[in-house]
Amino acid sequence: MRVLVTGGAGFIGSHTVVALLEAGHEPVVVDNLSNARRSVLARIGEITGHHPEFHNADVRDRDAMKSVASAGFDACIHFAALKAVGESVEKPLLYYDNNVGGTISLLEVLIAADITTFVFSSSATVYGDPTILPVTEEMPIGVATNPYGWTKIMMEQVLRDVQDANPEWSVSLLRYFNPVGAHPSGLLGEDPLGTPNNLMPYVARVADGQLPRLRVFGGDYPTPDGTGVRDYIHVVDLAEGHVAALGTHSGDAGVHTYNLGTGQGSSVLEVVKSYENVSGKTIPYEVVERREGDVAANWADVTRAKSVLGWKTSRDLAEMCADSWRWQQGSR
Repeated sequence: MRVLVTGGAGFIGSHTVVALLEAGHEPVVVDNLSNARRSVLARIGEITGHHPEFHNADVRDRDAMKSVASAGFDACIHFAALKAVGESVEKPLLYYDNNVGGTISLLEVLIAADITTFVFSSSATVYGDPTILPVTEEMPIGVATNPYGWTKIMMEQVLRDVQDANPEWSVSLLRYFNPVGAHPSGLLGEDPLGTPNNLMPYVARVADGQLPRLRVFGGDYPTPDGTGVRDYIHVVDLAEGHVAALGTHSGDAGVHTYNLGTGQGSSVLEVVKSYENVSGKTIPYEVVERREGDVAANWADVTRAKSVLGWKTSRDLAEMCADSWRWQQGSR
């Protein structure tokens, strides 16, 4: 299939472009490079032997997106969004404009171009602060604890309404838990511009000596060691989940919702320990106040993805940390 991949130069997007190429598809990347580097495209070429078509454009730019979409596509995978919880609390309007406004602009273009298979990069944040774990897809949408989470809830609702109004549409809502790691080649990984907002790239820079210490947000959660527990998933497993959803539901009318995670949680301190083991480095940290918008614990029930998509993760926390460290050492 010829697949439009918005945000395809970003962390998850770039790994999914690799997975699409390896599966024989033809991805076309659109990215405004606000939090990604153009050199990612060359690295994708090194890994796969194929250099994907690239357009430097913002999904909110309807004219630019119309021009891209006019070339014809079988499907769209939509990653383009801002994703930092803390930043969303500080800059809510930026998040609503970019994430919700960008998705609406993109959908208008796709409807006009008759592109009806859509895979959406959603998030476990749509469950809010879950009272029952693990989280299943049947659980109701929660009350988001931050603007980033609200944008995902809003975008999911927009997509359900669009599919209801356009019954031929196939919409896959992929609710990720916590993507980490890097491509095992060491050529692709999470490389945020500026100081990282997510745990593992921050830990990687501390281990590499670029940052002095890790700040652990909250040591008094009702968890085994007091730190937040999350379901960390290797980004390559996650990328393969997108290819599975695309293959299963292309042209399959309806809204299809899946949790993508490992099905088990790890605490912040467990991640730190695992990273120390694979890197051979000591990672200094200090426990500080909880971060606004965070929840104590969240991990997935992944039964549906296993049974319907035939997909499951195969990489554990140690491999996630090892691949991240390999990327960190070679990414400069």
